[in-house]
Amino acid sequence: MFEASEVTSPQEPTAAPGVVLDASTVTAWTEALLNVSEAVGDDDARIDVIGALETLKSAIAAAQAELSVDFDESMRAKAAASGVGKRRQGRGIPEQLALARRESPYRGKRHLGLAKLLRKELPHTRAAFRAGQITEWAATLLAKETACLEVDDRAKVDKEIAGDPEAVAKLSEKQVGDQARKMAAKLDPASVAHRRAKAEKDRRVTIRPAPDTMTYLTGHLPVGQGVQVYAALKKAADTLIAGGDERTRAQIMADTLVERVTGKAQAPAVPVMINLVVSDQTLLGTSHDPAHLDGHGTIPADLARELVATALEHEIQTWLRKVYASPHGGLTAMDSRARIVPHGLARLIRTRDGGICRTLYCDAPIRHIDHATGIANGGETVEEDLQGLCEGCNYAKQAPGWTASGHHSPHGRHQVTTTTPTGHTYVSTAPPLPGWAELEPRRLLAVPEPEDPTDLLAEYELIDVEAA
Repeated sequence: MFEASEVTSPQEPTAAPGVVLDASTVTAWTEALLNVSEAVGDDDARIDVIGALETLKSAIAAAQAELSVDFDESMRAKAAASGVGKRRQGRGIPEQLALARRESPYRGKRHLGLAKLLRKELPHTRAAFRAGQITEWAATLLAKETACLEVDDRAKVDKEIAGDPEAVAKLSEKQVGDQARKMAAKLDPASVAHRRAKAEKDRRVTIRPAPDTMTYLTGHLPVGQGVQVYAALKKAADTLIAGGDERTRAQIMADTLVERVTGKAQAPAVPVMINLVVSDQTLLGTSHDPAHLDGHGTIPADLARELVATALEHEIQTWLRKVYASPHGGLTAMDSRARIVPHGLARLIRTRDGGICRTLYCDAPIRHIDHATGIANGGETVEEDLQGLCEGCNYAKQAPGWTASGHHSPHGRHQVTTTTPTGHTYVSTAPPLPGWAELEPRRLLAVPEPEDPTDLLAEYELIDVEAA
């Protein structure tokens, strides 16, 4: 798909002569925008500036894309000159870009992929993007909808939609995507059908946090199945409403989904494992410190107590794991001489890091317990030198030029300092544990102190439901 092709490149926008673009110049723009309200005096001018800033936003995103490709090519060339194999030359590059953009490594990879694609196969879309005539998302939609096409067909779609700068500037993001989808289906229906078959294999269900301690449960399904599921839920809701149910249609559809999937009228009664980190004071009702629910994040104290109480009420086996914290909310150290991280210490690290990858801006779940300073470089299997990382971030830091070290900050929480091959330094701090105290140590659960101070992570204990 990235083979060279005969594509006529449009006229590229050029910078004004004598303009030097560096980080200090861009920083000056940012500072100038702080006083924009004072600089713009009337409503006509405000609308003009708002429109110009919108164009600038797209042009800035395009400039980031251009610099990302340049950075990728330069870093790969340096790696090749150092004898790094071709398959490993790109390792760590998207992650460096993501740190600079303050976004997750996944988004960094997506942005770099789009930037390379625009330069190699979509010259008209690239030109419109650089001129600020289309947004980054519009460029992304055009690229996604033509991903199944051969280079020549993709070039036709690119020229047809983005070849006229004035026309493409009048299209909405959705219209750009719709037009690209229609043209792709007409130019190569077989590849579109193949792409649909592949997408059906990728069907899945995902969950992510939502505001107000809610969650988004998403089913990525073939269109026929998705429509059937929605129609069945809507029909059930309409039937209950006709019978006098006072809930809204949306509420009934949500409740029906839970009941049909779990087989229970009350979802909390389903015996599945959830990891809830809560202080003893919150659990016993003497504090309102929030708790942490694995896979979601912070939840209020009353909801944490409700989850535990509901489990006990329905006689579900409930297990408590004892973890002990320092005075400032950080977990107490736990040593091991083994290179392989013991299970107990691994659970400690996951709890300390909140279940989320420690790389700045990365929201992926922890998959690997990693030595910040590798064993080969003198690292040890101790709490201070360990961090929880997602799979991608762990592999990225294995690229040449990456270094990291773990340590504790003055306030007691664990920190990891990471330095990238360009010399930029980033410091990641572990989140404070629920219910941390400033003056005295606090345990996460009301259990006896261990006789052996090194036994910081005890085995599971089963609560006697009847006795409770």
